[in-house]
Amino acid sequence: MTSSQRFGDVGVDVGGDFVATVEIHRPPHNYFDAELIRDLAAAFEALDEDAHCRAIVLCSEGKNFCAGAQIGGGARPKPSAEDAEPARHLYDEAVRLFATRTPVVAAIQGAAIGGGLGLALMPDFRIAAPEARFAANFARLGFHHGFGLSVTLPDLVGGQKAMELLYTGRRLHADEAHAIGLVDRIAPLGELRAAASEFAREIAGSAPQAVRSIRETLRGDLAERIRTATDREKIEQERLQQTKDFREGVRAMGERRTPDFTGN
Repeated sequence: MTSSQRFGDVGVDVGGDFVATVEIHRPPHNYFDAELIRDLAAAFEALDEDAHCRAIVLCSEGKNFCAGAQIGGGARPKPSAEDAEPARHLYDEAVRLFATRTPVVAAIQGAAIGGGLGLALMPDFRIAAPEARFAANFARLGFHHGFGLSVTLPDLVGGQKAMELLYTGRRLHADEAHAIGLVDRIAPLGELRAAASEFAREIAGSAPQAVRSIRETLRGDLAERIRTATDREKIEQERLQQTKDFREGVRAMGERRTPDFTGN
């Protein structure tokens, strides 16, 4: 059985092999905003209830996996006519993603930068093309990191390496990301989707109730840890976005120059 569904800019295809492909359709850079994270959460929640889905491949159309958030694009989604509740902050939608129950393998091409790195660390596994690059570049823009990176980054690479990456905003290519445990496997760009799908099929070949139970044990209270972390992250982001250094960081990025921070 195969099926297809659309959640805004998120496409979902469930194959006959118990693997679903969730694809972000905002090429070439796949910038995210609150609406996109809400739609991703809705797609993942729907797959949690689909008996024909035992594993998910998360991927993106275009040059980059996710080049981050659109600065100034809004932290809260615009409510649609059918919304019964007020729009929520995008990090509240991100907590929904972390709370979903189906194993996820990310196929990462190009950039996973800033919040895009946060999104890339939500899945259980990451397979990257050699050309992929990763950076938590928030401090180079003059503000606080987000998307639960306070939890996911040190969990994967250790506290000391996470501090280095967050303090410096240094960019990693796929080989270094693999060496420190940020990436699980590397596959040629032309074979990236196939490699991620093969890995997901291997997971789907195990007993689904057992896999979900093991995943719940290993991830533990991850969603609540993300909620606690993002509660602080969003407050600090909003505070630091009012500073002169943030304005300088954004200008410097647009002008492709080194920022001149003053501490104000």
